[in-house]
Amino acid sequence: MDLNKFYETWHEELQHHIHHLTNSPRPPTTPDHHHQLTQLVNQLLLHFSQYYRVTSLAATQNTLFYPRWSTTLERSLHWLTGWRPTTLFHLLYTESGILFESRLFDIIHGVQTADLGDLTAPQLTRLSELQCETVKLENAISDEMSEWQDDAVGVMGRTSVDVDIIGQLVKIVDKANDLRLRTLAKVVEVLTPQQAVELMIAAARLQLGIRRLGLKHDRERIEPSNQNQKVC
Repeated sequence: MDLNKFYETWHEELQHHIHHLTNSPRPPTTPDHHHQLTQLVNQLLLHFSQYYRVTSLAATQNTLFYPRWSTTLERSLHWLTGWRPTTLFHLLYTESGILFESRLFDIIHGVQTADLGDLTAPQLTRLSELQCETVKLENAISDEMSEWQDDAVGVMGRTSVDVDIIGQLVKIVDKANDLRLRTLAKVVEVLTPQQAVELMIAAARLQLGIRRLGLKHDRERIEPSNQNQKVC
């Protein structure tokens, strides 16, 4: 598999998903609208799951920690090949706060906006519970990764890497990917279709924004290096 090609294609498809989500009927006014929003969210969930299946494959090829297909900035923000699951809650609360402030006048006058700025008390309670659960699971995986790194130090410098060591790494990466996807799916279950669409748009835009910024920084870093070589 050409991982570089997959990564580029995956981001191009992510842009298409954002386009469809952005142009979806919000707020939904019919059962068909609700169904459409749910379908769009499920399609994006599937898109994310495809990416993490491939990163698990990359781990078996020993290309995981130096992935040529990602930028320096992306790698600096990675937690086991991707975003930390708890990042989703920070993003959700940030988006909710922004929308709450922008709709404050309506909310004060009892107008329900039905968006992320209009989370109910039961929703907030459940999200808080999910966040606590996710923090514990994330920390447990981080501890496993630390133990793996200690074990891996002993095999560094060998011409062939121990198969068991790589196998352990793949299992840890699989756990991290599974936690990411399960966290996303569980949070979506708590939200209404409209709220889920708004969160997915924010998550996708964040990922694309970091990608674009990373590409820009890498280009700027490479260009001066090439110019210095020409001078020499």
